[in-house]
Amino acid sequence: MSTQATTQEAHGTAGAALLELEHLRVTFGETVAVDDLTFSIGQGERVALVGESGSGKTVTALAILRLLSEARVTGAIRFAGEDVLGKSERAMQGLRGSDIAMIFQEPMTALNPLFTIGEQIAETIVAHEGVSPQEGRLRAVALLARTGVTEPEKRVLSYPHQLSGGQRQRAMIAMALACRPRLLLADEPTTALDVTIRAQIVDLLLEIQRDEAKKRGMAVLLITHDLNLVRRFAQRVAVMEHGVLVESGPVERIFEAPQHPYTQRLIASRPRRQVTPVLPIAPVLLDAREVSVSFPAKAAGIRGWFRPERFEAVSKASLDVRQGETLGVVGESGSGKSTLAMALLGLQRTVGGSIEFQGRPLSSYRGREQTALRSNMQVVFQDPFSSLSPRQTIERIVGEGLALHRPELDAAARREKVIAVLREVGIDRTALARYPHEFSGGQRQRIAIARALVLEPRLLVLDEPTSALDVSIQQQVLTLLSSLQHKYNLGFVFISHDLAVIGAMAHRVAVMQNGVIVETGDVEKIFSNAAHPYTRKLLDASLQG
Repeated sequence: MSTQATTQEAHGTAGAALLELEHLRVTFGETVAVDDLTFSIGQGERVALVGESGSGKTVTALAILRLLSEARVTGAIRFAGEDVLGKSERAMQGLRGSDIAMIFQEPMTALNPLFTIGEQIAETIVAHEGVSPQEGRLRAVALLARTGVTEPEKRVLSYPHQLSGGQRQRAMIAMALACRPRLLLADEPTTALDVTIRAQIVDLLLEIQRDEAKKRGMAVLLITHDLNLVRRFAQRVAVMEHGVLVESGPVERIFEAPQHPYTQRLIASRPRRQVTPVLPIAPVLLDAREVSVSFPAKAAGIRGWFRPERFEAVSKASLDVRQGETLGVVGESGSGKSTLAMALLGLQRTVGGSIEFQGRPLSSYRGREQTALRSNMQVVFQDPFSSLSPRQTIERIVGEGLALHRPELDAAARREKVIAVLREVGIDRTALARYPHEFSGGQRQRIAIARALVLEPRLLVLDEPTSALDVSIQQQVLTLLSSLQHKYNLGFVFISHDLAVIGAMAHRVAVMQNGVIVETGDVEKIFSNAAHPYTRKLLDASLQG
């Protein structure tokens, strides 16, 4: 697509231009974050700005609000015909939150933990509209009710940590709507949410935008890398790569006939099924029967007039994994997936049931045998940045397990083994002396996989290993895991709330709800003909995006 065509399609047709960006350039020192960006949003329009991490999406939104104090911003930003870059800071304070509001990706960090939800919503109303605190509180209750928060009269008195992820995001939306903005900037508003909550939030945003568009022409700029969400929500889409707008146009055309190679790669990055059939004679690696895990109710955060002595996080869960097989475990946050995984690894005390590895109970391993067991059962976590020590080099991180489990190897032999396993995951030997912060998210996850593989385990527990990654990087990591499983005949327990990922990777699936496995069986059979209502609910929400 030509630059001229891209520029023309970057302008909306839903109404008079509400927001116009012309040749926007944002630099941090010598680093160019946004380069020559031109597009507009019409009144009452829903536009999606998509691209991977580092593409300049969030920087663009912050530039619109003039929240980039350390950056140099040039070009033009016009809102309702007025020059945003030329406004005083006092004028911008009046614009932010009233005419232009923003919903952030992670409400737990965006909300002040020291103030109640009601106080934070009312503060915006009082500051911009000059109403009394009592009127602000009444408006806060009404806004929470409008965004679907149950018992809003009570929730205005709650602190952020007392709300669920979905409730916090609804509270953020209520806060953004407090002063009836004309433009809503939504920065990855559903990324941290479960699939069912994600669908609810998308429906809520659609309902609110359509309602507000009729009243005052409210437009929404949705910033996301979730292409399912874009297709469901937006009318137009603008695609950014490395700070540059590479393609723009109506959602239907972009998805059906993408012109730019980067857009084509993004759309083609949906997880693709890539499993190798498991041999009928494959031995069982892991066999768990009626496993239960419970915690003291107080420690689990259970509140209310009736509180049991213990909270049962996992209840009588049974599953097995064969050599070369992937068992997917799906369910929403709080369903018990990660607790079950820690129990399967012998890292969480159980209160009932049995777990066997290669035909032997975990409880029977002692001393050196337990050390050997640890080398055969490894785990890869969701966020490699927090699971890799920032103070150690990649050589030490990957080789640490060898020093403990393979003491017969000298330093040179350990180094060669580390180099070999890094090569397996696509990282060259120049990484040895570097630190985790010097790598991208996808590279860090490859390093985490290398750390797990260096001990030549038989079983890998993968706890949301791709949820923090961009879609194209996610596909690369899934392809890597599939090839490594086939090469080394590994068993995987793959935990995820992303049903598309499970559909691509797993042979069988176990569906968890409130600590109970409610359904299990062949992935393709369950995904096409689920028996349990909860499974059908998850699948329906996944299809909705």
